[in-house]
Amino acid sequence: MRVAHVIAGAPMGGAEAFFERLALAQARAGEAVLAVIRTDAARAARLAAGGLAPVQLPFGGPFDLRTGPALRAALARFRPDVVVSWANRASRFAGRLRRRGAPWTLAGRMGGYYDLKYYRGCDAVLGNTEHIRDWIIARGWPAARAHYVPNFAADLEGATPAPLPAPPGTRRLLALGRLHPNKGFDILLRALALLPEAHLSLAGEGPERPALEALARELGLGPRLAFLGWRQDAGALLAGCEVFVCPSRHEPLGNVVLEAWSAARPIVAAAAEGPAALIRPGETGLLAPLENPAALAAAIRGLLAEPARAAALAAAGRAEFAAHHAEAPVLARWRAFLTALVPQEMA
Repeated sequence: MRVAHVIAGAPMGGAEAFFERLALAQARAGEAVLAVIRTDAARAARLAAGGLAPVQLPFGGPFDLRTGPALRAALARFRPDVVVSWANRASRFAGRLRRRGAPWTLAGRMGGYYDLKYYRGCDAVLGNTEHIRDWIIARGWPAARAHYVPNFAADLEGATPAPLPAPPGTRRLLALGRLHPNKGFDILLRALALLPEAHLSLAGEGPERPALEALARELGLGPRLAFLGWRQDAGALLAGCEVFVCPSRHEPLGNVVLEAWSAARPIVAAAAEGPAALIRPGETGLLAPLENPAALAAAIRGLLAEPARAAALAAAGRAEFAAHHAEAPVLARWRAFLTALVPQEMA
């Protein structure tokens, strides 16, 4: 199988991180893999360290005259069986080539609820949740060409705990993600104000940081909140916390849920689309109503007060990860999906 992955994503993000994990894992498993990325020295270095030779292109706006021809040339040299285009911009560029007769199969990968006009050149689309696949079909995409293939997270169990900046005697909470309104960190800060026994380490960066810092001052959170910025040591951070919290008001999947399961940490999440589809409430985590700081605080307080229950949730989450969201089972799903897309005369 020769597979090309094309992404025009941001320097940081869940889809971008999974793009790297998947491309590198497929290469380790013996697939021939080409990674085409928006120019990003750090991402290129990580891919190169894993044995790939990424192609970097601008993936600019309407006046970008370089990316289309350069992408066509890179794919012609590689001769893929399948091209996977990640999200809207990559699917637009790759779709133009496919509509003009490119000989490979094009699969557009959607990590959210995107405008399907960008995927008109795709032979198939796939979502990383069943809900996204059903949403695609409900908007008129042929069911036979809509698929679900899950993500896998890195196995973070057993990492050495990072020393979180919690004052002595406080309970250690952790949240991870881009500081964006969709992530609901304002809800989490309001919940933290109701938990005087707890300290929150918030790892991430983004446009919402000034507003969150202002809210923290308004709520008087003081030393019970630490903004850690972007971190690459999620396993160590998770190992250092008692409860992981995902307060998103909008979250199509929730890679952070998979990471917390992987690290065997108990999870409290707001019932956004992705976490609600992943978590079995009371078995693999707890769900709180959206936009409800009091309910979120009550769920967190309950786990902090019942360590045996927290440990049971963590163990069940770890088992769910190992069965369905670890590298090996998900790679098998991806291989079956890609193989089924290749015309039999090419297989």
